[in-house]
Amino acid sequence: MDLIFFDLDGTLLNSESQISNYTRETLALLQQNGIAYTVATGRTMLSANSIIAEDNFLLPHIYNNGVAIWDPTANSLTLENLVNGNELEFIINLAHQNDITPFVNVIEGTSHIVHHPAPKHPIEQNLLDKYFKKTNAVLRPLSQLSLSAKITNISMIGDNTRVRNMYKTINEVENLIAYSGPAIEGKSFSWMDIHHRAASKGSAVINLKQKLGATNVICFGDSDNDLSMFELANECYAPDNAKPVIKSASEVIGHHNEDGVARFLRQRFSL
Repeated sequence: MDLIFFDLDGTLLNSESQISNYTRETLALLQQNGIAYTVATGRTMLSANSIIAEDNFLLPHIYNNGVAIWDPTANSLTLENLVNGNELEFIINLAHQNDITPFVNVIEGTSHIVHHPAPKHPIEQNLLDKYFKKTNAVLRPLSQLSLSAKITNISMIGDNTRVRNMYKTINEVENLIAYSGPAIEGKSFSWMDIHHRAASKGSAVINLKQKLGATNVICFGDSDNDLSMFELANECYAPDNAKPVIKSASEVIGHHNEDGVARFLRQRFSL
């Protein structure tokens, strides 16, 4: 059994964070031909759901780089390797020192809660107004956050230099890992996402491979957080826009803005 795992941003999605019509048609062809596929993304379920909701991703989804696995058929959510209170306190203090607002993502029952202090900069307020307030997320003050809460990840956006400095510091901490990249809001800004180091796409992929009885794992990705699943995949492919370290660890296919993944799949499976 072939089992395909798609990273989203920079891979299955175009630069507008959308699934193109050609790629959508390709996903339908996969389903019609009985080829299993799902997502393995660094995004939260909240941010990914509106993008993939119409594309029949029926198998369990991997979110937050493996922290969360959502099974849409069983309507169940599994959480592993959550951020604890001490780790959260360290991240919040570091964010305060760098004048950046932390957005703490929490799962409470079936609700996605985002705790945050008052935004310090227009780009952070813009994130609240144009993204969080238009989702089903419940927004609460950071002061209401319990240290026993189920914290999946902490996200931030800010000036490139400040984010880069924080990124380096966090990745020197034993139990934490940070991923970062350019923000779509402008070249002078970067996003950063932080979660427990024990969580990875690779470990989640292994779990689903065993659960679903797959014999051939095929992975598509473009960034550092995809390396863990590339290391265990039977086949791994990176779009032409991927980071050099990812391209050197896989076969390179077409650019994500040119439906590279979909075009490869049509050829690979004669769709």
